Amino acid sequence: MKKILFVDDETKILDGLKRLLRPMRKEWEMAFVNNGAEALETLAKDRFDVIVSDMRMPGMDGAALLTRVMRQHSQIVRIVLSGQSSREETIKSIGVAHQFLAKPCDPEKLKQTINHAFALRNLLTDETLTQTLSQLKSVPSMPTLYTEIMEELNYPDASVKRIGDIVAEDPGMTTKILQLVNSAFFGLPRQVSSPAQAASLLGTETLKALVLGLDVFSQFEGPAVEGLTPESVQKHSSETATIAKQIANAEKTATDIVEASFMAGFLHDIGKLILAQNMPDQYREVMALMQEQHASLCEAERAVLGATHAEVGAYLLGLWGLPDTIVEATAFHHCPKKSLGDSFAPLTAVHVANAFAHERSTEKQVAGQGGLDCDYLNEVGLADRLPIWQTACQEASQVGAEA
Repeated sequence: MKKILFVDDETKILDGLKRLLRPMRKEWEMAFVNNGAEALETLAKDRFDVIVSDMRMPGMDGAALLTRVMRQHSQIVRIVLSGQSSREETIKSIGVAHQFLAKPCDPEKLKQTINHAFALRNLLTDETLTQTLSQLKSVPSMPTLYTEIMEELNYPDASVKRIGDIVAEDPGMTTKILQLVNSAFFGLPRQVSSPAQAASLLGTETLKALVLGLDVFSQFEGPAVEGLTPESVQKHSSETATIAKQIANAEKTATDIVEASFMAGFLHDIGKLILAQNMPDQYREVMALMQEQHASLCEAERAVLGATHAEVGAYLLGLWGLPDTIVEATAFHHCPKKSLGDSFAPLTAVHVANAFAHERSTEKQVAGQGGLDCDYLNEVGLADRLPIWQTACQEASQVGAEA
């Protein structure tokens, strides 16, 4: 049984959770406490799998509590369940919470969220993945510029202009940002001349994703494996991100889902570069196995390396504290059924966008890398949406042809 600790300073809220979750007693062992200090005392005495905390509490708030939990009990899944779903509160939870849920929360939604989190934790702690990661000489570091943007977003009076000014202080990044946003992929109606203008037109979340992705790509040097370069991976990732965002928009999902779809699309293949740069000889074997035995990329990676680029990339993003929706989309973009999801999510958008982008490619080295999991799409009840998403892909193809 999973052991779950609920923390909320309102006794009525805790009593309500006890009533709502009573049917889960056969699956979960639950404890309920009123404040952060009591929560830490409880965690010190017993092992828990999940902590679900309110954000606004007197003394020690939810962010402070989950920060302590992250440092002292890193294996625990951390979930925010709060009625204060403002932008500031959500941002404050980034990096310390795996998931953010708003009150009132349906018990089935909470159950699904916890199951999702455990599916991801189980993947990222798999022994074969750990063995592969132990062979890596170096991995990309969290970009300083991205950290500065996140710090700025934590301020209540954060502005698009200030975010743009932070990016503009880095001439190299500014050049990369403007080159990409002015490419045909984005199809903007006019030329963008500054990071602030890019943030205004695309949104700070998209700009933040570009800063993170472009900085990470820049940390890799040259083609360690023939046909696999930072430039080629970035080009495919840009296309996937654009299509994923269009798919999410076509589903009329919440803004945070659209933004997560874009960021996950831009970062989903970062594991390829990590493996190719750190283990070039083995990755050449992977590419050869794909061609000789017509194996999929993931099959060849697992046969040679014991883990896939999706898992390695997800591990890095999880290490950086990115939201679980982005880590999940990266981890399962080739095998979405393993996520245990039952509705549209950034994973859905990235899985489909990645497949569409690979279908459009004529490069031999990407053969077998992307295919639609129709069983997954049927299970989540979205197979009939494929024609609409295909149209989104075609529109992206028209504007991206010159990129």
